[in-house]
Amino acid sequence: MAVTGIRPEAVPGEAIAGRGPWALAWARVRTDRVALASAAIVVLLLVLAAAAPLIAQWSGHGPDDRFRDIGMTAQGLPVAPNGTFWFGTDRLGRDLFIRVLYGARVSLVVGVLSTGLAAVLGVAVGLLAGFYGGVIDTLLSRLMDVVLSFPYLIFALAVVSIAGPSLTATAGVIALYSWAAIAGVVRGRTLSIKEREYVEAARSLGAGDARIMLVDILPNLLAPVIVLVTLLIPAAIVFESTLSYLGLGIAAPTPSWGNLLGEAQGFSRVAWWYLVFPAGTLLVTTLAFNLLGDGVRDAIDPRTERLFGRRGGVLSKRSRRGKGRDGGSGAAKTMEG
Repeated sequence: MAVTGIRPEAVPGEAIAGRGPWALAWARVRTDRVALASAAIVVLLLVLAAAAPLIAQWSGHGPDDRFRDIGMTAQGLPVAPNGTFWFGTDRLGRDLFIRVLYGARVSLVVGVLSTGLAAVLGVAVGLLAGFYGGVIDTLLSRLMDVVLSFPYLIFALAVVSIAGPSLTATAGVIALYSWAAIAGVVRGRTLSIKEREYVEAARSLGAGDARIMLVDILPNLLAPVIVLVTLLIPAAIVFESTLSYLGLGIAAPTPSWGNLLGEAQGFSRVAWWYLVFPAGTLLVTTLAFNLLGDGVRDAIDPRTERLFGRRGGVLSKRSRRGKGRDGGSGAAKTMEG
């Protein structure tokens, strides 16, 4: 009696396809509604900031145009929000909505530029310190400690007194103050990664230090660096607003959320919109970036299961089944591998 073979399509169950750490991180982010909503807010803000000149041209209100006849009351006070001025006007009769949009351009440029510079410098210093160790590690680590302990406002005062308030000086001050935090994390990760088997194998095959650092170690540092960047951008935006509020950042008449708040402090009793709209935009922006950074951190780090285990999605169900079989999370083991 002939035995009939089992056809592949008759085998129950679906095929299991392996997924890398980035695919797993994206699957986790898609289950985080707060992170997705925060990302949508950030994208909307970027679009509005990029389209600020078009919006100003469409409305006929430039960021520095003064409307003394319709933008100020008879007593010389700003006009409240209305159909012509959506956010009201400022102390000189300028459209506050347009100036907030242009302030978003400045704040986002400073935040992204300074964080990018800090990331490049921090990764370079942390990678060198962690890889070589010894005297180099000691010197660079002490440099990080000095930067982290230095009062940034005094440093900003010194830089501005020499270079003058400008976007470049503000971005440079923030970058020079922020790189040490990234360098410390990168150094610690590098100390761990350089002892891995694949690094030893690359060294035994004759790979040089530069190749090992750039090809074998650096790609494994991208995840923590991305998390730090998403969390440092809002800190840089608040830092820039603080400097501009104190008159040390972006100089007037260029609008910035910080100098808008500085101008509005004398009108809080008679023109609430002058203070509320710039402050509210700053609050929403920093909150969205922080929540997005938290979501990215939870998605990239496989050990943070506190949020994803409650979502009831396919990924969390598979994680619970894997945990029941072998005592650990299957997704976590795939990520760590």
